[in-house]
Amino acid sequence: MRYYLIAGEASGDLHGANLVRALSAKDPDAVFRGFGGDAMHEAGVDIVTHYKETAYMGFVEVFMHLRKILNNIKSCKQDITGWKPDVVILIDYPGFNLRIAPHVHEIGIKVFYYISPQLWAWKSSRVNIIKQYVDRLFVILPFEEAFYQKFNYPVSFVGHPLLDAIASNKGNEHFREQFQLGDKQLIAVLPGSRKQEITVKLPVMLSMAKYYPEFVFVVACAPGMDDSFYAGFEKRENIIYISGSTYDILRNAYAAMVTSGTATLETALFRVPQVVCYKGSVISYHIAKRLVKIKYISLVNLIADKQVVPELIQHDFNHDSLRTHLDLLLKDAAYRNTMLSEYDKLYTVLGGVGASARTADEMMKLLAEGK
Repeated sequence: MRYYLIAGEASGDLHGANLVRALSAKDPDAVFRGFGGDAMHEAGVDIVTHYKETAYMGFVEVFMHLRKILNNIKSCKQDITGWKPDVVILIDYPGFNLRIAPHVHEIGIKVFYYISPQLWAWKSSRVNIIKQYVDRLFVILPFEEAFYQKFNYPVSFVGHPLLDAIASNKGNEHFREQFQLGDKQLIAVLPGSRKQEITVKLPVMLSMAKYYPEFVFVVACAPGMDDSFYAGFEKRENIIYISGSTYDILRNAYAAMVTSGTATLETALFRVPQVVCYKGSVISYHIAKRLVKIKYISLVNLIADKQVVPELIQHDFNHDSLRTHLDLLLKDAAYRNTMLSEYDKLYTVLGGVGASARTADEMMKLLAEGK
């Protein structure tokens, strides 16, 4: 079977890689091709275009790179048409993938969508595109089933693949020695995976280091990003930059400052108390504020349907506010324990481990049935 996958950022690349491994275990003749990153490549995907060439966020940033985005969409359609896969598996990344789905459907190739776009947050009208052009949608958040039921569109809840990714990651037992971290406690700094978000948030995050010399601030450098990109950011004795070891950083962290997104859930699943940070361009923020229909921006709070972790958004993400919340994380035991007890509920709600295997099973079954 020939599988074409499309992921447009680090989290999609990770989940795509685990899905590819699960599919390979069930289909020994499987061949994989698509848009993605290093993780998918290592899993056996022939990467046509790396996601670092396609990852743009915010209304302004997308507009500035519109020509390149449109060219990538065009080349992707042409590549799919020429390669003739048995199925195209779209992974989140709706701005791109919802433009690919109609083309794939029209040329008679099966379309699966793994990890729903956040249509429950905004632009819910795009459900109609999925209903028309996607043969099956595999969702990973428990409340998404009810959302799609309102539109009379059945979906498959397969559980969250982060549980698989974390369970399969055994960690580096020599992590502290390898990076000469000594015995000091670590504060994980996860500023995001895109240049524009890192540039905005990382300087504020790193400004905390001077107040806590007893901690080491460890920056999780984005996969696919050149080390030289981080050279212009703050240098202090208790700041260290590490690439390709985000899970080891979280496994050893006492607290974390995290950009909103999948990383907030990863941090919670590693049971690290955190403060969530978000700041976009002024124009993008005000447009999103008028369009987005959700109470929270972090997955932890969305899944819990209440505030479990603090969210510093736009003007609230500033030096003084961040220091106040970091103080709570580091010094208030009751505050930390309350957050950790809420984290412990996530595993059950998210369906337990096995999401990648469950998804691969159902995909193989549908393909065999011709559905």
